[in-house]
Amino acid sequence: MRLYSYDHCPFCVKARMIFGLKDIPVEVVTLLNDDVATPTRMIGAKMVPILEQDGRFMGESMDIVDHVDGMDGHRILTGAASPAVGAWIGNAGAVAFRLILPRVAAAPLEEFATTGARAYFIRNKEKMVGPFGALLDDSAVMIAQIDALLRELAPLVRSPHAVNGELSSDDIHLFALLRSLSIVAGIDWPAPVDAYCRTMARASGVPLLDGVSA
Repeated sequence: MRLYSYDHCPFCVKARMIFGLKDIPVEVVTLLNDDVATPTRMIGAKMVPILEQDGRFMGESMDIVDHVDGMDGHRILTGAASPAVGAWIGNAGAVAFRLILPRVAAAPLEEFATTGARAYFIRNKEKMVGPFGALLDDSAVMIAQIDALLRELAPLVRSPHAVNGELSSDDIHLFALLRSLSIVAGIDWPAPVDAYCRTMARASGVPLLDGVSA
């Protein structure tokens, strides 16, 4: 199996996680961010992740997660989702990605191996969130907001191995967001959240981005 992906992409992280959590081998292929032709040929649109298996292609991160989790008949994402965790993810998302995207754009990631690929990303994401320079100037305010949100998350983390005590879809969504946030330097990570991030990174085989944080 091959998984076509971008390193920075939280949806790709979701698909990568299930392979690591189940110890199923997969070849991760990083596409250039401005490569429109390859994903369009596979699934008819410029979207990742894409799973290739036996000559067939599957898009949509959670469809891939569900497919891989069920392949061997022994699912691991069996826990119930928590409305509180889901609400937290929804509340944190908007401010988080205004911090994340400008830093991703400058990071030494494989999907930005060419100047054109990096420029493509910047041009498209700035249309969504505004000029990256202005967002970087506002970092202190947004980091304070994220710090407050992480303090709210801390008591919801029941175990470093699974946010609700048993692996569930919440872990896929939550770790993907927190892993993206790990690229932001200066965040005050509460101990339970930090332990959760590092445990999930090891278990899933998806390293945090704190090595390229800014």
